[in-house]
Amino acid sequence: MGKKAKLPIDISKIKPEDKIKYEMAKELGLYEQVIQYGWGSLSAKQTGKIGGMIAGKRKGQNAKKET
Repeated sequence: MGKKAKLPIDISKIKPEDKIKYEMAKELGLYEQVIQYGWGSLSAKQTGKIGGMIAGKRKGQNAKKET
């Protein structure tokens, strides 16, 4: 298991590769909840939505690279 994050989350210490998750949470209006209570406070539906948005964004970026 991973280590427990200290809450609220310090966004200045977020890894660059994890920033996209926070951007998607912000788009869905979940950013404050994530910062205050952590990712575990989200429902499976909410985290799935974030994951789907990230996958779609990456798919779009890959399509641009191929053209």
